Amino acid sequence: MADSMDVLNGLIVVYTSYAIAIISLVAWFAYKITKKGEKNLIKPAFFYTWVCFLIVLGVSIHFVTYNTIPWAPMDLNRKNIKADKVFNITVANHAFHLPAEKLKIKVHDKVLFKVMSGDLTYGFGLFRKDNTMLLQMQVIPGHLNDILWQFDKPGVYSIRSTEYSGPAGTQMILKDAVEVTD
Repeated sequence: MADSMDVLNGLIVVYTSYAIAIISLVAWFAYKITKKGEKNLIKPAFFYTWVCFLIVLGVSIHFVTYNTIPWAPMDLNRKNIKADKVFNITVANHAFHLPAEKLKIKVHDKVLFKVMSGDLTYGFGLFRKDNTMLLQMQVIPGHLNDILWQFDKPGVYSIRSTEYSGPAGTQMILKDAVEVTD
């Protein structure tokens, strides 16, 4: 599974380039219509060719990138995937209750996090050391909330609530609660 940071960086480059292409069309159009003394300011064939190019480019970007989201293949084939580990986690009174002090996982293990809330809507997120988010889901009381994930790199992750659940919810952080090793 691709790392979400790699996907994000790639999409930043792709969509920034696309935005620049669109902005160039608007800038060119603005320049041409504000230029003094010229008739036939914009040649329709060139204008519509550029617009068609941008449409084809935009649709192509979506076709090429639609399956780059790391968890999409696992979600689409989830019924056929057996988890290597399952962690049952409960949340109540603004606190996570883990089955162990530290959740230990091997690289390439498929892990199912089953999270149940006893009172409020919370979030369940795993965060890297640099505070970027690896994964997250909403945890709704009275419902099964689970997420299947495969870890491709060793690392240590913190668990945090990613939903506002009142002032006490801001302190729902378990530092270094998940350890992924080779």
